[in-house]
Amino acid sequence: MPGEYSGSAVIDRPIAEVFAFLAAGTNDPKFSPRVLEIRKEPDGPTAVGTVFVSKAKDAGMTTDRRFEITGLQTPTTIRWAERSSNLITIPEGGYDLEAVGDAQTKVTIFNSFVGHAFGKVIVGFARKAAAKDADAFAQRIKVAVEAS
Repeated sequence: MPGEYSGSAVIDRPIAEVFAFLAAGTNDPKFSPRVLEIRKEPDGPTAVGTVFVSKAKDAGMTTDRRFEITGLQTPTTIRWAERSSNLITIPEGGYDLEAVGDAQTKVTIFNSFVGHAFGKVIVGFARKAAAKDADAFAQRIKVAVEAS
């Protein structure tokens, strides 16, 4: 069954700093242990149409992933869509950022999953595992941003 999950954390940094860290896109390995490597196409500032190409380890398998930035509104919104062909893909995901005073930011990450071929059978399990880890994932983002 396809589905969506989300997780949130409050980061002890101003919203502009958190947005810049996340919009850079190449910081993902600092908070996502599944991302083995990542690069941006083309070089330069992240904008709608920027693609991030990565290798990720999912359920013991290494997969190639391509995510395109589909929405970017400084400093509150980042949206992406997966453009790769894998058993499970993310047709929509993103970060929502909200200032909490002058020095803190609430970040919420969400992704929706869709299964393809055999992925239709396992997408529910993948979504459940991601949902279980969602707040911990948001906490890893917090730790990475605060350490940068």
